[in-house]
Amino acid sequence: MSESLALFSLPLFPLSTVLYPGGTLPLRIFEVRYLDMIGKCHKTGAPFGVVALTTGAEVRKPDNGSPTGDGFAPEVFHAVGTLASITEFSHPQSGLMMIRCTGMQRFRITHQERLKHGLWVADVSPLANDLTVKIPDDLQGVATALGNLINTLLARALPLAQMPVQPPYQLDDCAWVANRWCELLPMPLEHKQRLMELDNPLVRLELVSDLLERSGIAT
Repeated sequence: MSESLALFSLPLFPLSTVLYPGGTLPLRIFEVRYLDMIGKCHKTGAPFGVVALTTGAEVRKPDNGSPTGDGFAPEVFHAVGTLASITEFSHPQSGLMMIRCTGMQRFRITHQERLKHGLWVADVSPLANDLTVKIPDDLQGVATALGNLINTLLARALPLAQMPVQPPYQLDDCAWVANRWCELLPMPLEHKQRLMELDNPLVRLELVSDLLERSGIAT
């Protein structure tokens, strides 16, 4: 999706997680509102949008006191999300889909609407992709620590599908290294969202370096 192109009626998947560009997200689909949507996205190769929840749960819950009057608990999510492309798909049984997605371009919601069956759709505008910025010498330790972690996992002969960090490994790029640490480090969802929204990958990496130091991870 080019920066000048807007997407209309993009189906959304509100989750209690933040998807970063280049990240991997496995999902187990069983809600009716998502089964049809994911099936169509897989068939056509179209993306869907992942947005982080601020109110509500991933699975739709009944609430007779709902202010919307539809009998379901309210769902509120951040205005900035990430396009997700389905890379693996299986339909092991009726009413269940298993997928794996890759994060693509970030977007900002300009208009959103919840359809009768509960699916959210939105008009979105793309956000600029992170610039490719070489890791400066004073932050090289952040990339080295990530490389060491990847090598440790590879040495354990962990199946590629179970690896939390997927190739190609771009250990010389600020955005890629920062994004992978943001996925791995334990932090509040709101912090992950703020880091994902930053438009400067070098600043994101600097903040990650601070988090690693506070976590006691040598960089």
